[in-house]
Amino acid sequence: MSLKCVIVDDEPLAINVIKNYIEETKGLELLNSFNNAVESIDYIRNNTVDLLFLDINMPLLDGLNLLKSLDKKPLTIITTAHEEFAVESYELEVLDYLVKPIPFHRFIMAINKAFKAYNLNKGVGAGHNDKAFIFVKVDKKKMAKVYLDEILCVESLKDYIKITTHTNRYIVHQTLGSFTSELPSDRFIRIHRSYTIPIEKVETVEGNSLEIAGIRYTIGRSYLNEVKSIILKNNASNE
Repeated sequence: MSLKCVIVDDEPLAINVIKNYIEETKGLELLNSFNNAVESIDYIRNNTVDLLFLDINMPLLDGLNLLKSLDKKPLTIITTAHEEFAVESYELEVLDYLVKPIPFHRFIMAINKAFKAYNLNKGVGAGHNDKAFIFVKVDKKKMAKVYLDEILCVESLKDYIKITTHTNRYIVHQTLGSFTSELPSDRFIRIHRSYTIPIEKVETVEGNSLEIAGIRYTIGRSYLNEVKSIILKNNASNE
């Protein structure tokens, strides 16, 4: 599964940056790019566009009015040099608001939101054939696809995290809080300042700890009541 993308921006350099980022990221397919909003309208209306990268300040028709003109809006990520339109753009339910110059790690955070939204729209995880996943940056250029149902634990290593799956371990330059916020809250829960775990993988709960795949993890004192409540509630809902 690849998200079909379109770029609309009147700056050639900005288009090239997003093009390069798309080429570096598995799961994205660039369909077309336009240097003004007017020329893009018919294409967006008449083709299946999953994800739109959209500038705001453009001649004749700006990005926000382009969005307002569309009956069926693609998932949209704003790419702009201006911060002052953020509130108005979020009222149009855009996924994210990226301020130029856009660093690659910030682009990836926005893309993970897009995958998450796309998966929810398609019913992934509820009997759909596709499996939900997230991309993580494992070195300067390499992105790794991690399927959510394979994650056993995410552990904080100060400014890095370690993602443990059934078959691999990934070290990622990202904080645990930031990464946890990108995961679906109905499937993952932070249980300690050092750990986020998948709720459905919990095998036993005893005192202030729980077990996943034979490994026991401590539940932080401030997390204990909420974690037990959510895990037990999840268990009851599956009966």
